[in-house]
Amino acid sequence: MASIHWEEPVRVSAEHAWAALRRPGDADRLFAGVLVDGRVCDDIHTVTFASGLVVRERIIDIDDDRRRLAYAVIDGAFEHHAASMQIFPVDEANCRFVWISDFLPEEKRAAVLPLVREGSRALARNLEAGLPP
Repeated sequence: MASIHWEEPVRVSAEHAWAALRRPGDADRLFAGVLVDGRVCDDIHTVTFASGLVVRERIIDIDDDRRRLAYAVIDGAFEHHAASMQIFPVDEANCRFVWISDFLPEEKRAAVLPLVREGSRALARNLEAGLPP
């Protein structure tokens, strides 16, 4: 199994970052520049990437106590996919965004890593630019 673990510093409070991340229906705003559209129907989140790629994800958990969102890609592109995004406070004005993605087949790493890296950077950039929670 392949695993990608990415950490991104974010210059906003953990509360502010979590208030934005905990709403999957706003992912296209939070990850603007990487995502261009997002829709939620029940527990299924459908996102459209800037490349035109459309992916369906099942929201597994939104944990306010741990500031953690867990999801799984449910389209046929993966044999297995489970991921989580979590916000960790650093101090009153800064936090860390951690994205962990576990998937099969391992050959998908070359496609997944840039999405995780650029998505994490977009989240930080958009929040730091004043995206409201």
